[in-house]
Parts: sequence; structure tokens; C-alpha cells
Amino acid sequence: MSDRVVVVTGALTGIGRATAEAYADGGDIVVASGRNAEVGEELVAQLLDCGAKAALFVQTDVRYEDQVSDLINTAVERFGRLDVGVNNAGTDGELVELSEITVEQYQQIFDTNVLGTLLTLKHQLRVMKSQRSGVIVNVSSVLGVKGAPVGAAIYSASKHAVVGLTRSAALEAAPYGVRVNAVAPGFIDTAMFQRVAGAQREGYERIVPLERAGAPEEIASAIVSLTASSASYITGSVLAVDGGLTAG
Repeated sequence: MSDRVVVVTGALTGIGRATAEAYADGGDIVVASGRNAEVGEELVAQLLDCGAKAALFVQTDVRYEDQVSDLINTAVERFGRLDVGVNNAGTDGELVELSEITVEQYQQIFDTNVLGTLLTLKHQLRVMKSQRSGVIVNVSSVLGVKGAPVGAAIYSASKHAVVGLTRSAALEAAPYGVRVNAVAPGFIDTAMFQRVAGAQREGYERIVPLERAGAPEEIASAIVSLTASSASYITGSVLAVDGGLTAG
């Protein structure tokens, strides 16, 4: 389908921005969200330069339902429908051992990664079930399908929850012709990875079978492929895009 209406959360940097640009390159209508309005307006200009049929930024913090509802309603009111939802907004939080974690640190991660995904799913499905069409991709992580190193247990738990939400939503949405999948990125060259890996970057990359970090554009490509008509029989799946990290 051409000229799809696509909503991308967490679209201002990294995987989210690369994904918004990938849909723009395909001539789709892109509704981008994030928390920084100034950067959002700059992104809109970039998306139009990339070839988007139309582009819009809606300032949104996915932890708050009224803002998520406004994002989806704005997209539908402006463009008439919602064809694709990419739920990328997330945070890694602080690296803290389980014996030291605080309730506040837990809430910081779960409110964005889990509640945020739940709320966007809720309002996307509200529209797509009524349309009886649409595709959603949630962004999880390799740490959503395996355990985490010391300090990342809560992040890992949140991304496992995204996988659970994805599979359950896929079952609920299937009778309405709506598909829901997830991608599980490995080490991707974003600000988050650079911050976590730091001076140990080469060590991180050595444990990847392909011996490098991925590019945000490689995750974006996987997301776009899952929302293509050629993927019409794929739902409830979690696609690892990790250079082979989870293969063995």
C-alpha cells in the first residue's frame, strides 16, 4: 500500500528517527512523536525532504494516556485513518543491581517501556479494529528474549513485557485483520549503546557473530518489512535483528 498513514513514537533519535525517515523515503504519511517540540519540527522538515507525502509532529510523552490518545486522534482526524503504528519510545534507565534497585528506578523504566507501549497499543487498536486493518510493530530488545547482564535486569524485564504484550495483542487483533509483531534489536549504534558500552565498545562487538554493532537503519528496514503487504501472514512474531547474538 502506498501513502500509508504511519505513527512512530520515540521518533526524534536513533531507531525511531531512522524508521520515520524510512517510511518517508517510501512516500508515506508520517506522524512522528517525541517529547522535544523543537527537534520534532526539525524532523518534520527532514521527513518532507526525504519524500514523505505529508509529515506531522505531535509532542507526546507515552507515559500519559491523554497525550497518547491525542496523538492517535490527531493522526486519524488529520489523515483519515491509521495504517501503521511503530511503538519505539523507550528508556534504558540506570544500570543498577537488583539488590540496589529503588521503586523510583523501576517506575522510570516500566512507565515508559511497558505502560507506554500498552497505551499506544490500546489507542492504535481502538482505531485499527474499527477499520479492520492495520499493522503494529513494537520495539523490544534481545534482552526481551534472554537474560541481562548485571545492572540491566529491570530493563530486560520491561522488554520481556513488551514481547508478552505483542503476542497477546496479536491474538486479540487477528480476528479484525490487524497484525502485531515486534523487533528485538541487539547492539545498535545509537546514543544509548554508546553510553552503555563506552570504552568497552570493542568488547561488546566481539561477542556479536557479525562482529559489529548494527545501524539504526538496519532496524528500520526490518520494521518496514514487517509492515509490508508481503508480510501479511506474519503476526505475533518477534524478529531478532542482532547480528546473530541470540543464535546460540
